[in-house]
Amino acid sequence: MRRDVFQAIADPTRRNIIGLIANQSMNLNAVAEQFDISRPAISKHIKILTECGLIVIRQEGRERYCEAKLDKLNEVSAWADQYRKFWTSKLDALDNFLKNQHS
Repeated sequence: MRRDVFQAIADPTRRNIIGLIANQSMNLNAVAEQFDISRPAISKHIKILTECGLIVIRQEGRERYCEAKLDKLNEVSAWADQYRKFWTSKLDALDNFLKNQHS
C-alpha cells in the first residue's frame, strides 16, 4: 500500500520520529528507546514513514539506520501555503474594511 505524506504526519508519534532523525540518522533501537511504546509499534510507524518516502532505512553491518528525507514535506508546505495566502488576503481585506469604518 502506498501512503501519502499527509497520512504520515497525521500521527504525533510519527512526527516525533521525524523530529528525532531530522538532523542525524539513528539506528532502529535508538529510535525505539525514545518512546514508551513497544518496538513492534515503532516498527509499524517507521514502515509507514518509509512507505511515504519520509525516511529511508540504510543497512550498515547488522544495524539498520533511519535517515530522514524531508523534501517530501514540501508537498505539505505547498498545500498549506495556498490556505495561508487565502487567509492572509481575507484578513488584509478585513483590516482595510475596519480602518475605513473608523475614517
